[in-house]
Amino acid sequence: MSLLKRFDDDLKEALKAADRGKVSILRMVKAAVKNKQIEKGRELTDDEVLSVLSSMVKQGRESMEQFTAAGRIDLAGKEEREVAILQGYLPAQLTREEIDGIIIEAVRETSAGGPQDMGKVMRLVMPRLKGAADGKYVNQRVRELLEPGSRPNPHES
Repeated sequence: MSLLKRFDDDLKEALKAADRGKVSILRMVKAAVKNKQIEKGRELTDDEVLSVLSSMVKQGRESMEQFTAAGRIDLAGKEEREVAILQGYLPAQLTREEIDGIIIEAVRETSAGGPQDMGKVMRLVMPRLKGAADGKYVNQRVRELLEPGSRPNPHES
């Protein structure tokens, strides 16, 4: 079943159950997807819909951090609930070890020698993760793993 069909079905269920929070977030998703479709001038693939969802999750997490820093725990809680609903549509999140394995493999493939090669590694890693890991976290781990002395030299075997 396509993600768009799943959104429609879940929206109908949420309307029947009078779940205002879920109705609101699903309508926001549908609007964001519709805007992206208009921008592209065609229907979106499931991968493109996942990209829209990932962006919404990222924005929600950033909002949670800002609300928490400002002492607005009530608004941070609302964002947290919305992010939880959105994550239900994303692929299962990978563990730290799984992410590290993908990063290390990309480092080997690109023969990255240090932080200056971060762009090469990220170009390989991000398509492989497709919504299965937080981009900010992945960026941080790539940076850490490319630091001199943080990992075994991929050229040594």
